Amino acid sequence: MRRLVVVLCWIVGLAVGMAAPGYAQNVAPEKPRVTRILFLLDASGSMLAPWEGQARMDVAKSLLAKMVDSLNAYPNLELGLRAYGHLHDKSENNCEDSKLEVPFAPKNAAAIKNRLKTIVPQGNTPITYSLLQSAGDFPTDKTARNVLILITDGLESCKGDPCATSVALQRKRVFLKPFVIGIGAEREFGKQLECLGHYYNAADVKTFRTILNDVVAQTLAKTTVAINLTDEAGKPVESNVNMTFINNITAQPEYNYVHYRDAQGKPDALDIDALQSYDLVINTVPPVRQENLQIRPGKNNILTYKTPQGTLWLQSPNLTANPYGTVQAVIRQAGKDNTLLALPFGARQKLLAGNYEVELLTLPRQIRRITVKQGQETTVTYPAPGMLNIISDLKGYGSVYRLNDDESQTWVYNLPDGSSSKVNVAMQPGAYRLIFRTKNAIGSKFTDVRNFTIRSGQTSSVSIFGK
Repeated sequence: MRRLVVVLCWIVGLAVGMAAPGYAQNVAPEKPRVTRILFLLDASGSMLAPWEGQARMDVAKSLLAKMVDSLNAYPNLELGLRAYGHLHDKSENNCEDSKLEVPFAPKNAAAIKNRLKTIVPQGNTPITYSLLQSAGDFPTDKTARNVLILITDGLESCKGDPCATSVALQRKRVFLKPFVIGIGAEREFGKQLECLGHYYNAADVKTFRTILNDVVAQTLAKTTVAINLTDEAGKPVESNVNMTFINNITAQPEYNYVHYRDAQGKPDALDIDALQSYDLVINTVPPVRQENLQIRPGKNNILTYKTPQGTLWLQSPNLTANPYGTVQAVIRQAGKDNTLLALPFGARQKLLAGNYEVELLTLPRQIRRITVKQGQETTVTYPAPGMLNIISDLKGYGSVYRLNDDESQTWVYNLPDGSSSKVNVAMQPGAYRLIFRTKNAIGSKFTDVRNFTIRSGQTSSVSIFGK
C-alpha cells in the first residue's frame, strides 16, 4: 500500500508579534508573544520507501533543514524537534517509540539540522502516542502560540485514535485546528486524515515543498478581518452591534468586539488568528450566525452580512397610574414557538427586519403580529384597562371568560378557590362572562352565569349573593 507524508500543524494564539486577544479578551500583551513550532517527524520504516528517486525520509529531512534555516532569523520564535519510529525495529512492534530530540530554543536551526542527520527510519507509526507526548514538550506559557507540524508517510499503526486525540488536545487549548498535508497519497487515503484539520494533498515533491512553505507562512502571517453589516440593499449602514468569534472546537469565545465603522462607512480591520477555526455570531436580535468562518491567512479579509434592523417600541398607554403595574411582552419570530426575548412596556428594542409575534401579558393576553422594517420604528400598545369588582358573600369556585364576536367564549381568569370577599382585577376592555358555583351547592345545576362589560378607566361590579 502506498503511504504518504502528512504535515499536521496545530497553532495556539496569534501570529508572531501580533496582539493577543487573551481568553475572551481583546487586550494586547505587555510584550510580543512567543511562537513555538515543534516538528514531529515520522521516522518509521516506511519512510525509507523511494519517492521521485529519493527516500521519503531524505526528502523530508532536506525540506525541514531548509525550513528551519529560513526561520532561524525570526524574532519571538522557538523551534523544537520530536521524532518517532526510529528507536526500535519494526519487528519489536513498539508503540511508545517517540522522543523529543531537540527541545525548544531560539535560533536553534543548526541543532535541528545536525540531529536530523542521525535519525534512521526503522519502526512503527505511533501517531497518537506521539501527539500526547508532544503536548508536554511545550513550556507552560499561556501567552505563547504552540505550533505542531507532523510529518508522516502513513496512518496510525498502533490502534490509537489521532483524530479524537487532536480534538481533545484542542479543547484543552494545547493545540488548535491542524493543517494536514498528504504527500504522495491516494486522495481516498487523505479522507481518513481530514478529521485532524485542514487537509491538503501533495502528490509530488514540488507540491509538498509549496504546501509546507505555505503552512509555515500562514503560521507567521498577520491576518485581519473586517466585517460589513449592511441593509437589504447591501449598503453598510448598520453598526454598534456586538460580534463574537467562537472557537468551534472549544466552543469558547476567542474575541468579543462591538462593531465600528468610520464616517465613510468602512469597518475597521480586526487582528484575528487565522489558524484557529471560528463560528461568528453577530449579536443582533435574533442573532446572525456564520459557522466555519472562512478566513484567508495573511490577508485582509472583508466579510459582508445582511443585518437590516428596525426598532420595536412597546408604548405604554397614557395613564396616571397603571392598574396592571409593569406589563411585559414576549417576542417571537413569526412561525417559531421559542421565545426570542421578553421586554417591559416602555422599552425600545432593535430587531432584525422581518415578521414577529408580540404577546402582551395583559389580562387577557393579546397577540399582535407585526413587521419590522429597516430603519423604521414599529409601535405596539394596548388600550387602558378597566377594573372588574366581584362582590360575593358566598364561598365558591368561579372563572371569567371573554365573549368573542362569534359568541364563543375564551377562558381568562380563575377566581381564588373558596373565595368569599371582594376581588379586584384589572382587565382589557370587552365583553365577559362570570361563571360561579357556591361551595355548598349540591349540584352543578346551581352554577350562576353573569355577563358584564369592561370599559377603559371604569370599574364594573358583579355581585353574587346567596338566595
